[in-house]
Amino acid sequence: MSNFSKTQTTRKDVIWTEGGVVASQHRKAAEVGAAVLAAGGDAMDAAVATSFALGVVEPWMSGPMGGGMMTLWRAGEARAETIEFGMRAPQGLRLDDYPLQPDRKAGDLFPWMRVEGDRNIYGATAVAVPGVVAGMELAHRMYGTMDWADLLAPAIQLAEQGMLIDWYASLIIASATRQLAQDADAADLFLVDGQWPNISGWTALTESRLDQKTHAKTLHRLAKAGPRDFYEGQIARMIAEDVQAKGGSLSVADLAAYRAKAAKPRTVSYRDAVIHAPSGLSAGAELVATLAQMEQAFIPGDAPNAPSFAALADALGAAYRDRLANSGDTGESREAPACTTTFSIVDRHGNMVNVTQTLLSIFGSHTLSPQTGMLLNNGIMWFDPEPGKPNSLAPGKRCLMNICPVVGHVGARTFAIGASGGRKILPAIANLTSFIADFGMDLETAFHAPRIDASGSGPIVVDETLPQDVVDALAALGTVTRAKRTVHPYAFAVPAGVMRENGRNCGATETMTPWGDAVSE
Repeated sequence: MSNFSKTQTTRKDVIWTEGGVVASQHRKAAEVGAAVLAAGGDAMDAAVATSFALGVVEPWMSGPMGGGMMTLWRAGEARAETIEFGMRAPQGLRLDDYPLQPDRKAGDLFPWMRVEGDRNIYGATAVAVPGVVAGMELAHRMYGTMDWADLLAPAIQLAEQGMLIDWYASLIIASATRQLAQDADAADLFLVDGQWPNISGWTALTESRLDQKTHAKTLHRLAKAGPRDFYEGQIARMIAEDVQAKGGSLSVADLAAYRAKAAKPRTVSYRDAVIHAPSGLSAGAELVATLAQMEQAFIPGDAPNAPSFAALADALGAAYRDRLANSGDTGESREAPACTTTFSIVDRHGNMVNVTQTLLSIFGSHTLSPQTGMLLNNGIMWFDPEPGKPNSLAPGKRCLMNICPVVGHVGARTFAIGASGGRKILPAIANLTSFIADFGMDLETAFHAPRIDASGSGPIVVDETLPQDVVDALAALGTVTRAKRTVHPYAFAVPAGVMRENGRNCGATETMTPWGDAVSE
């Protein structure tokens, strides 16, 4: 039974403007991106600055040690593109380091067989080759108009100040205290006396901040020496030394070999809309399959209803079953079949991008690189540890990510949306795409509308405000659980989006994120 109020409502204002807009899971990062737009920067300049700022103010979700993708829209060329910067398994990875426990299931995001000691989830053995910096490097080289160092300067300033530990930060740190305490460097940064969560008093008004000066020094080096230093220079050596000192296999050679990739998105027609889903090892193929099945399954009415939600849940179930059975880095070019952060940007010229970047689990591997001051990812958890499957763990393989940054067009509207939340990402993007394309919702209405989650394992989760006939229709497909949209835990994914119509722009973030906001230039 729920303890929460039945009468409380939470909303966020959505403001339309002729200027650019940044919608981010953290307001400080959105302000950084909006300031870049106000200074005349392109949407991609703002994306680079926002990405590095988020690594400071939301360090447990993403950062330079993570990976991800972006889907972008260049208004002048009427062209969409995906930039892939997902993680890879190190070449020196040894399968013997991940012994299986066949009678147990993993305890984090995926229904894999458990690895002894959770070595694929926690610690340096869970660390994959990071891609965020290379992704920002490529995006900046292709579309940036401002100096690289200038775009990193706001993140450096934020790191020198240190992230403010408010009640939400305290809640997140407290939720991971036991595992953070296992790594001395992570414990030193996030915990008090290496074992207690850093929590302010119930009515205290005093400020507490993380000491992120080492993070600031690394960013300063990255700004001065350039992005390849992260992969081939001093920063690369520090990362490899730290990971190997803690038992991982990531090497300087792994970092030096890494490159981001620009690719054509998966572009499809859906009713009267055109959807650009991400390429590569994302959830883009599953979104395309979900939309194709939905288009044949129901005729849209005035508003989402029992038939539309049932069609969505059924299509998502089919897409996830195919994904688990067939998707992964098989060495072939297969273009069809977590705890993350996402931000969307539109500039005053109509250029758009959604960037979704992640450490994978919250706090990644719960391990800190002491020389860089940054949390390390746990990208190895993306692989199925059982051998003989398309997504089985192996040296050098690309990670199969859940992320799904999307750009779409319907009528006079263009939108860019993404979400964080592991396996919940695809259902959120499918919900929002349907709301906009099937039912003509604007961004504000879509982001406030109740959603469902059908993410391939466990029950279908239904927003408690949806009517009983929706629950009944979904019950014919499987077990149904009602849930409330709350701050913690998130029963549904956490989206961020922007929309443009007739030369005016707006942005929105998940209503329940206390830090998330859309900021105009």
